[in-house]
Formats: sequence, structure tokens, C-alpha cells
Amino acid sequence: MSEKLVRNRLRCKKCLDIIESKHVHDFVRCKCGSIFVDGGQEYCRYGCPESPAEDWIEFLTEYDDS
Repeated sequence: MSEKLVRNRLRCKKCLDIIESKHVHDFVRCKCGSIFVDGGQEYCRYGCPESPAEDWIEFLTEYDDS
């Protein structure tokens, strides 16, 4: 069985803002504008100024594998 996306959220390592996309096409930026998240529980799309993403983003996404 595949994992289901339960919470689609990230923390910006620059401004420490926690952002969450709650439904499809819910595009959300952090307060400093460095990162974004999109997709709600359907898909996880995120972005940041440059690679590696881990330098900008703390991933707080949650999955249900039951």
C-alpha cells in the first residue's frame, strides 16, 4: 500500500515561518518570500531560491502509510 499525504507543510530556515498547503492549488509562501509549498493533500510541490533545498527548507510533511 502507498503512503498518503496527510499534512503538506514546511519551515523556512531563513525566517522560521511554518507554511502549509491545505488543498489542491493552495500556493503558500513564507513571510520572507524565500520558499513556497503547493498541492494540499494531493501532491507536494515546493520551491526555494537555490539547491540544495535542505539549506532553505525544513520538511514537516506527514504521511499515513496504513
